[in-house]
Amino acid sequence: MTRSPLHATRASVGGAWCLALGAVPICSGHPALLVAVLAAEVIIAFAAGLGPELRATARWGVPFAVVVMAINVLVSRNGATVLFRGPYLPWVGQVDFTFEALVYGAVLGLRILAIFGSAIFLAAAVDTDELLRALRRVSLRSGVTAALALRLFGVLKRDAGRLADAQRCLPDGGASRLQVLHAVTTGALDRATDVAATLEVRGFGAGGRPPRMPRPWSRHDLAFTCSAIVLVGIAAGVVAGLWGEFEAYPRLYAPLNAATAGAIAVLMLSAVLPFADRRGI
Repeated sequence: MTRSPLHATRASVGGAWCLALGAVPICSGHPALLVAVLAAEVIIAFAAGLGPELRATARWGVPFAVVVMAINVLVSRNGATVLFRGPYLPWVGQVDFTFEALVYGAVLGLRILAIFGSAIFLAAAVDTDELLRALRRVSLRSGVTAALALRLFGVLKRDAGRLADAQRCLPDGGASRLQVLHAVTTGALDRATDVAATLEVRGFGAGGRPPRMPRPWSRHDLAFTCSAIVLVGIAAGVVAGLWGEFEAYPRLYAPLNAATAGAIAVLMLSAVLPFADRRGI
């Protein structure tokens, strides 16, 4: 069911938009820009009906980001502002916990969460089948391999669940490792034979590319294309040093000047505005 303009957008445009959104946290380390990306992703997720997916990712993504921050504080010895001194270790020396290491660890955590957010949209709102068809027109073997990997992942996961249920139902701790290996290997060979036969019947052995299916561009396609161009421009501006300057070591430097504030405003508007047009959704 189409739940948002992103769902209604063609897969190539939707995928490019998700990659452009993810490029901003990859290129930027400014805390304000990263918070803006996360805020935009939260708004977009609820506008696109992806709140459950966002909450499911946050349940493990936030602890993961906290662990990354803690590791950076414990490992990094850079920074001039010492919060407190730790013990002296013979093989390391004086262990100092610095403010700059704490901030940079938080930046790494925010960056990870922002990248996870863009990946949610790519996985849940972009038509995977259409995206793989486009890939098959570029490289047939790569497209078929990616399609099979995506399809077989769920199948193998269900097989593993059924095998685990069968193990629990058997007495004396279940079957031996050799019996489990035999069952898994036999099932994999049978499934590989079935997949090969299906591909041959559908003509994949001929090596021809699938036909191009013309589709007129919609207003959603144009809106997300323009948004992706703006997002890529923001990421390029960060790389060029036009805005979003950030240095963690030796002293924290993250000015919130007019250029950075303007980039944040443009980022929020360009990311959220395509979801405002819900006509025909």
